[in-house]
Amino acid sequence: MGSPKSDLELYLGAARDALLGKLDGLSEYDVRRPLTPTGTNLLGLVKHVATMEAGYFGVVFDRPFPEPMPWLADDAEANADMWATADESREWVVDLYRRVRAHSDATIDALELDAPGRVPWWPAGRDEVTLHRVLVHVIAETDRHAGHADIVRELVDGQVGMQAPGDNLPDADRQWWADYRAELQRVAEDVARRCGGGPG
Repeated sequence: MGSPKSDLELYLGAARDALLGKLDGLSEYDVRRPLTPTGTNLLGLVKHVATMEAGYFGVVFDRPFPEPMPWLADDAEANADMWATADESREWVVDLYRRVRAHSDATIDALELDAPGRVPWWPAGRDEVTLHRVLVHVIAETDRHAGHADIVRELVDGQVGMQAPGDNLPDADRQWWADYRAELQRVAEDVARRCGGGPG
């Protein structure tokens, strides 16, 4: 049976691996292309989570990540952490995430769960935290973005699954999924008609 700290580390590691795994087997184009109206893309999600984690396990505990992140500068363009520039290769972004992960793990290993920290970008009165709270927050953030990556990856090439293609899903062929989706669409339209409004 694991300790509370090792349990949190286990969940954080699983979320990190799930996020990175969504890049596997894709072209440089496919990891970068925006697939939502707000530009969500796979490589940008990895860059964003690396940036977020570097802050929470670095600055918050006075153990800053030692590399510059120019996309966080005051004069950086909005949303600069949510996409990789042409000069930021896929390998560089993935390696950045791995370096941040090692730095974060060193912070986690060095501190007790009740170790105090301060989140300077949180409102006064809520900015005093512990390592425990930050671990829970970063797990939630990483899982949220891994979920975004699940959907973006499905839009790219149809691949789905939590840790590997097809895991955690019914064992079904394309026709089953097409029929399933059509049934959901039919029910949505039927309910919308009964409630007095049609599909948007």
